[in-house]
Amino acid sequence: MAIKVSGIAASMGAAMVLVAAGMGGAEAADRPLCGLGNGEQATGAPILIGAVVGETGPDDFSAGADAARAYFKCVNENGGINGRPIEYMVEDDQWNPEVASQVASKLVKDEGVVALVGNGSFVEMTVNAKLYADEDVAVVASACAVRECFEASHIASTNQGPVPSNILSTQWAIENLGAKKVACIALNIPSNGVWSCDMTNRWLEEQGYEGVPVLFDPGSADLTAVVLEAVASGADTMLVSLPANLGAAVLKVAEEQGLGDQFNWIAPTPLYKKGLPEALGDYWSGKVYINAELTPWDWDGPDAKRWLEVMDTYGRDEDPRDTFSQAGFVSANILVDTLLEMDPDDINRANVTKALMGVTNYRTDLLCGPWYFGEADAHQPNHAGVQMVINSDGFEVVEKCFEAKGGMFDAIIAMEKEQGLVGN
Repeated sequence: MAIKVSGIAASMGAAMVLVAAGMGGAEAADRPLCGLGNGEQATGAPILIGAVVGETGPDDFSAGADAARAYFKCVNENGGINGRPIEYMVEDDQWNPEVASQVASKLVKDEGVVALVGNGSFVEMTVNAKLYADEDVAVVASACAVRECFEASHIASTNQGPVPSNILSTQWAIENLGAKKVACIALNIPSNGVWSCDMTNRWLEEQGYEGVPVLFDPGSADLTAVVLEAVASGADTMLVSLPANLGAAVLKVAEEQGLGDQFNWIAPTPLYKKGLPEALGDYWSGKVYINAELTPWDWDGPDAKRWLEVMDTYGRDEDPRDTFSQAGFVSANILVDTLLEMDPDDINRANVTKALMGVTNYRTDLLCGPWYFGEADAHQPNHAGVQMVINSDGFEVVEKCFEAKGGMFDAIIAMEKEQGLVGN
């Protein structure tokens, strides 16, 4: 069947089976730190896995790949994939579409990777989604930020992307802060800020509210003018839908203008970043509400503890311990759990793509709901989150896992249940 959902086409194959279903509860508590957990170094023929990330540019979106790298290192020191190590190759797209095309082609065509895991970028999926489909290579991404990532047959991400995170934060503000008109402050990038603000504003209109876009060029931004444009829109709520560094800069300008108490201030996941509350200071304490696409960093679920232990043992000191790192860890686990169910002699691109697309009902305490890939023209498996508020010394949870509702989400949830993608 095929469903058209507010601009997102979701066509799912009905004959998918439950594989690599993840581990939860006692099973998750009992599972090894990584892989086979046997303490033996894998020495067989390597399995080639790639990633494309936007590391150098306006912001760094490589945390997902950093976490995947740490997990794969742990896996390789604990038996690998039934004796075969993972060789992980990460390429930086430099926020440049031409570079993104070149490095993806290198990984897929020259190196012959069997899958990509941990991708995170503002540009690469826009130019590479067709390549991944044409070459039949599956991508389990971790920090998708553009439309093509979620409207592609061969890409499924463990993070939500800006649309659900924007809408969840907006939904929470309507229900708890009395928001009625929202100014969406975002980058003037068609497949990112333009798309995500448009989808948020469409959702607002469907719910009987109003949204206005406030878009700007990241390369030549007068942030004071951006903030004043948002104020002039007549909005009562400011949705700061930006990477963390730019978002913090916008808030600093708003502070200089004395605007902190005059509006509701909300944001999607990128502003859930360590050190941000301290950098913003007491002025913003209790004023900025942020949606987290995965569960908080300090929750004590079994997988949350494994993530931190893997990062502390196998990661680098400079590797972030943030939401996108969590997403990269989940993506890497999905791949490894899937590969371990395969005959190690039959691990090739075609078989890995088929196996990954068969993943449904994957459960982890790092996600608010079950995850799936599925054979589809679009993928939006993560659409529930946690709402936080900035305090002067950190973040405080104001609402635990809650589901996006209304508009496209009602149709997505109905489709998931109808096709058995998420189980009970």
